Formats: sequence, C-alpha cells, structure tokens
Amino acid sequence: MEQIKLIVTDMDGTFLNSSHEMSPEFAEVYKELKKRNIVFVPASGRQMPGITHYFVEIESEIGFIAENGGYVIYKDQELFADTLEYKYIVEIIKAVREIPGAKAVLSAKKMAYYETEDQQFVDFFSKYYTENMKTDDLTEKIDDTAFKIAVYHPDGSEKHLYPALKKFEEFGLEVVISGAHWLDVMNKDINKGNALKILQKSLGISPENTMAFGDYMNDIEMLKNAKYSYAMKNAHPNVKQIANFEACTNDSFGVLKTIKDYLHVN
Repeated sequence: MEQIKLIVTDMDGTFLNSSHEMSPEFAEVYKELKKRNIVFVPASGRQMPGITHYFVEIESEIGFIAENGGYVIYKDQELFADTLEYKYIVEIIKAVREIPGAKAVLSAKKMAYYETEDQQFVDFFSKYYTENMKTDDLTEKIDDTAFKIAVYHPDGSEKHLYPALKKFEEFGLEVVISGAHWLDVMNKDINKGNALKILQKSLGISPENTMAFGDYMNDIEMLKNAKYSYAMKNAHPNVKQIANFEACTNDSFGVLKTIKDYLHVN
C-alpha cells in the first residue's frame, strides 16, 4: 500500500453507527493520524454545523465536505461554496409539494429552512441539520446562500422521490439519492468527488495517496477519486460495485478498524 496522506469518510451509515455515534476510539486514532501528518476529512450531505459538532476539539485542524460537496472548508478556511439559483428552488419546492408524504429542507449557509408542521419530522431531521428555522413558504426568497434541497420520504427515496424529481436533471441539476429516505437536488457537478478534488488540489495530494469510505450513491464520485476506496459492508450494492475494497459495517466502526489496520495500532 502506498503512503496515505488524506482520509475522507462519509458520516451517516459509514463513520457513525446507527445511533449516530462516533467510535470512542477516534480521539486516540486521530492523535496517530496527526502525528503522521495524515489529513482527516468528514464528508457528508449534512449541513456544516451538523458535521462540525462531532469534531469541536479538532475543528480548526481538519477539513470538512458538507452539503454533498456544496461547501468545503479546510482549517477554518472556506475553499468552495456553491449557490443554487432561486428560480430552481421555486420549481423544486413546487414539485416536492406534489409528492404525497414528501418533505423538503432548503439547506443554506446560515440555516436549514423548512415549512412543514410535522414536529416529529423536524425533530428527526434536526440531527443532520442542527441549525434550522421554520418559514411559512420555502418558495419565498431567503437572505442566505442556498446549497441544495434535501427531500425526505418515509417510504424510501429511490421509489417515491427519484422518479418524480429526476426531471430536474434536464435543467442541468444534480439529483442524487443520498440515503434510504433522502434525495438531494443541487447544481450539476456538485458532488463529494469534485469537492475531494478541490481539497486534493489545495493540499497537493493525489488520489493514489487518498483513502475514502462510503455507503450510499452520493459517495460514488468520492470513492472513484481515491485509490484506496472502501464500501462499508452495509453499503448499497452500487457502491460495493465501484469500491476497490470493503470495510466492516458502520455498527462495527469499520472505518476506524480499517484506519487502525493501516496504522498498525491496536
């Protein structure tokens, strides 16, 4: 194995277990990564505060890919921030309202905005979008930089959301299934893979020296941009197909196990 200089990992279903917890061993493993000058980067469809709150003590030392690649930060410096045009936001929200059971979250730099009255859903999505605010109408213009629209369906995103929303690909937008119940609509070419390229270029690190972990379709481009690409044992079959290696499940903290094996630490 070539020397690893950059480790990038998806969060939900990958780095975190099913209870959205980190491995208690991470702090010790991170010390070893730091000692060896290996950059650690969480990459998620979550908004930035929904990721950074897991890494408060080391936030200024590491990189972050948020919003499925729409927002990239390294050592507190913004490397990239995308903007979804208002005209698209209006059309997407209107389309989501036509899907029975679907709920939309407009994810932006300052805040995630929602219009639903369903408090149970609000409590649920607040785990991922920790900074959020209710608005009467998501089609009204906000004083914020919007990255994407995240859409939720209780009965599954692949079956109930993608068929109705894939038409937005014709507008030059990216429509990606980001989880069993979630789908994201963003600008074209916004994905974790291109965000990873921005980081690699900024740091002078090649895909040959990159290790990446993922479990869902929104991780595919990221995994393709790392020689040491790992699909979790619990990953979607499409992800397993393109990854070069497999890690244990997220509930077994497979990311940490794989990193520890590489570092040769117990």
